[in-house]
Amino acid sequence: MLGIIQIVNIAFEVLYWIVIVRCILSFVRHNPDQPLISFIYDVTEPIMAPFRRIIPSASGIDFSPIVLILVISLVQRLVVSLLISIL
Repeated sequence: MLGIIQIVNIAFEVLYWIVIVRCILSFVRHNPDQPLISFIYDVTEPIMAPFRRIIPSASGIDFSPIVLILVISLVQRLVVSLLISIL
């Protein structure tokens, strides 16, 4: 059962790093038609869009990825602690 917790942790860590890569991509020129970059946008946009609607950008800086990373971390801790209590 410990394997399930490890898989969940890995999934959250991958999502965490994909959001960070998405933030880095906003600072560099890139081709959004490349498969890897398109995958990053396809994965992150559905979870970033609600945060972008709630949190306004200040002076052109989008703070939604920062809040999203905090929420991902919080949800990860909650899910893992629930799994530990269940298993």
